[in-house]
Amino acid sequence: MTENASRLTTGARRPYLIVNPRSGGGKASRFRIAERARVIGAQVFLIDHSLPQDLATVARRAVDDGADLLGVAGGDGTQALVAEVAAESGLPFVVIPAGTRNHFAMDLGLDREDPSAALEALTDGVELRVDLGYAGERVFVNNVSFGAYAALVREPAYRDDKLGTAVRILPEFLARHEGPELVVRAGTLTVHGPDAVLVSNNPYPLDDPVVLGRRALLDSGLLGVLAARAETPAETVTRLRSGRPDGLTRLATSDDVVVYADVPALPAGLDGEAVSLPTPVRCRISPRALRVWVPRHRPGAGTSGRLPGRGA
Repeated sequence: MTENASRLTTGARRPYLIVNPRSGGGKASRFRIAERARVIGAQVFLIDHSLPQDLATVARRAVDDGADLLGVAGGDGTQALVAEVAAESGLPFVVIPAGTRNHFAMDLGLDREDPSAALEALTDGVELRVDLGYAGERVFVNNVSFGAYAALVREPAYRDDKLGTAVRILPEFLARHEGPELVVRAGTLTVHGPDAVLVSNNPYPLDDPVVLGRRALLDSGLLGVLAARAETPAETVTRLRSGRPDGLTRLATSDDVVVYADVPALPAGLDGEAVSLPTPVRCRISPRALRVWVPRHRPGAGTSGRLPGRGA
């Protein structure tokens, strides 16, 4: 596959930024994202959590009103909702890492310590083309999870400390998981009865599937698949840490990944948000579907401005 070389952007005339003031413990407010965005000419929509709001509808209305760029200051779940609209509209998308973990921003090489730095994409940026994952009709920028992984997302502590919570309680979740019987199919591979399934937009590193690391690529055109079975917490830890193949299935595939269950709707974690998806859930990858504008200078990229892993 050829390198995903960046190209300089020409600037947006009518950028539109959706800001979640509560995300990341109020990170957008602390870094004055809305004020700074307005100074450089962006129209800003502040999410009001006291009102029911459909952010995809907000984004589509902005496109209809003439926006030529969409951006989000918030967590990965909010990023995915608006990224879907940007992709279907053919508009560039800007990620402002104002969430708690900001995995998508990390894999784009953005500065997660100073989310305001991402606003430079509007004035001094480059464009990258990255893949998008779909679970049924829903977009995910990072991953969608089922079984014990999805149950983990519903834990109250998970939102504030995703990695610590996963390391602390995921083995026990795997061992005692009770829920719908799952079957996963990808191409000629079928996995019966996994306790946990994670399908990712591009594969994660294989060394530690409990603590999901940084994806080397975001434009490989491949879904990553992790399906785990376990009998006891100790067995789970051993398998996950050692990478032993028994009870643990790993796959990188361009095929659709279909998750079947004996229920009409399956609890899932979509980019860290708890959702319910009609079964069977067909996951697919849409190669290079999203135009992402990022600052030309950012911590996780080389001088070329390319995606991490592609000459960066």
